[in-house]
Amino acid sequence: MASVTKDIGEIWSRLFDHRPFIQGEVSYFVREFEEKRGDREVERLFKILEYSTELEQSQIDRAEQLGDCHLPSLKANSDVALSMCERIIQREDKFKFDDKLAENRELRKKEWKRFINDMSDKCHKVDETFNKKEEELKEFYIDLERKLHINP
Repeated sequence: MASVTKDIGEIWSRLFDHRPFIQGEVSYFVREFEEKRGDREVERLFKILEYSTELEQSQIDRAEQLGDCHLPSLKANSDVALSMCERIIQREDKFKFDDKLAENRELRKKEWKRFINDMSDKCHKVDETFNKKEEELKEFYIDLERKLHINP
């Protein structure tokens, strides 16, 4: 029984105890970070701090001056554009293109129906004329055969 318990403990540690693997990965990460990269990250952080300090001291005042200079004209231009858009919308409401388009569609539908009806009438007339001519030709040839005494 003791050997079974020992075996179960060993199986459990192999399946669920990841400390040896994790310890190896952590030591590899630390070695990679400390040895290969060295102080590059620290130097980069100092450069970023220096750059942000420089921006804070000199560029913020310049940005404020440029904003004070150009923002009023930008606001005026945007107000003009907004008023033009509002005028365009008002003009569009006056014309109501949708109603006119619907009327034009109805007119085109009526014209199309009329055209289809005319075409079907003309086709019917052509068929009638063809049938009449066919009958006349039959009668003509029957009469011609009778006159010539040709019996089929």
